[in-house]
Amino acid sequence: MQRALSVSRLTGNKSTFPDWYQAIVREADMAELSPVRGSMIIKPWGYGVWERIQQTMDRRIKAMGVDNCYFPLFIPLGFFAKEAEHVEGFAKEMAVVTHHRLKLIDGKLQPDPDAKLDEPLIVRPTSETIIGDAFSRWIKSHRDLPMKINQWANVVRWEMRTRLFLRTSEFLWQEGHTAHASREDALKSTLEALEMYREFSETVLAVPVIAGEKPENERFPGADNTFSIEAMMQDGKALQAGTSHYLGTSFARAQNIRYQGDAGELEFCHTSSWGTSTRLIGGLIMTHGDDDGLRLPPAVAPRQVVVVPMLRGKPEDTEVLAYGQALVKDLEQQFALGEPIRALLDVKDQKSADKRWNWVRRGAPIIVELGPRDAAGGQVTFMRRDDLRDGDRVKNQAMSRDDFVTAAPGLLASIQQTLFDEAKARLDANIVSDLTTFDQVAEHFGQVADEDEEASPFRGWVRASWSRPSGDDLEAVVQKLKAFKLTLRNAPMDQPVSFGPCIFTGAPGVEEILIGRSY
Repeated sequence: MQRALSVSRLTGNKSTFPDWYQAIVREADMAELSPVRGSMIIKPWGYGVWERIQQTMDRRIKAMGVDNCYFPLFIPLGFFAKEAEHVEGFAKEMAVVTHHRLKLIDGKLQPDPDAKLDEPLIVRPTSETIIGDAFSRWIKSHRDLPMKINQWANVVRWEMRTRLFLRTSEFLWQEGHTAHASREDALKSTLEALEMYREFSETVLAVPVIAGEKPENERFPGADNTFSIEAMMQDGKALQAGTSHYLGTSFARAQNIRYQGDAGELEFCHTSSWGTSTRLIGGLIMTHGDDDGLRLPPAVAPRQVVVVPMLRGKPEDTEVLAYGQALVKDLEQQFALGEPIRALLDVKDQKSADKRWNWVRRGAPIIVELGPRDAAGGQVTFMRRDDLRDGDRVKNQAMSRDDFVTAAPGLLASIQQTLFDEAKARLDANIVSDLTTFDQVAEHFGQVADEDEEASPFRGWVRASWSRPSGDDLEAVVQKLKAFKLTLRNAPMDQPVSFGPCIFTGAPGVEEILIGRSY
């Protein structure tokens, strides 16, 4: 199951997992670095995947009774100053706007000294503070509750070490925010969002995850509880694919979000927030990619069936093109995974073999090749991207045209399920749950130097009992793990009825927690 140090047809030699990942992003034409350090340009095929994520997730968000809106990119610094714990968590990542005009000074464009803002503006790292300010105006009575909103937007967090899709200074995301009359309702909403993320990841992205609660040291700044879904990449590292936070009343107190109850008394609201981002695309690549490139689950593939006509500059090309156009039209009348099939006839002026491998690298779920014999014989020759090879031999399949059109929805559903099953088997097989001491955990993972971390051996995760220490005791645990490049991921929602001793302290365990290396 390990991808690190594999012989990759993309890189042409033995490569580390990061080399392989970057090669897929490049060869699948997903994104590229921008002129601004740490930022990326998302290219059409990559953005097409994001559009599919947006569209399919947005339906789920609206089904939870959440309305979309939009808030400004710029947030006054004073808004963050109201929530000390929150601002401390983001202070090192904030981009700050201090001037509103440039001026030519000594032949160079520079901030105009006379255009300094009275109050600096923060480029949105997250929107709790500015949305809280709006909630304080919008919510007056218990009749206004619950209030549930979501925005699709961009955020900026000034990252030191960046990687396309996984960690960039600017990225795209959605962020949901809710306000409630009681802790019970707010926590219920928090967990509803978590379950939505779990279901979305597994049924749409075909990425199996473990949902659970984050330990105290991994909570969102200012939150009472943070929950996450954790996915295992092919190098065994964990990727936090989505988070949902119960914020208690701390943000409501900072922003004066109050409602008048039945008896006329004013009460602070309980709030929640939850979000996912373009990091999901990075997780998709690292979960499903192979040595030929990307493999996209049909649910998020911008094009699910790509038809490549084999044109030779001869009169019969006209018949092949007409045959391909009719095939695409018929496919688009079929429904797969609840939607019309997204098909494309690739008529670019390019060698057929080059076009075929272009779509292999991009991960199109089904790639059809049509030549004069196919058109004359009424058949279709195709390959499934999830099951591309038998050794080094490409596996082509053939059907009659009518049979292929009828079979296409089932083929796409099968590809979706196959990708999930493959990733689920890898996840289940690589969680070790029989270690009872930290020494065993340390031995299992082994110590790695900073320069060796990217090429560290595949070790998966450990699931172990712990006593949920806090404060200094928790910090001691974090430092122990840090020496081995390990982190606490989450305490899974599905817990056993009894627990062994804590692997860190020896005290009675209260839950099981996941431990692993992470992105």
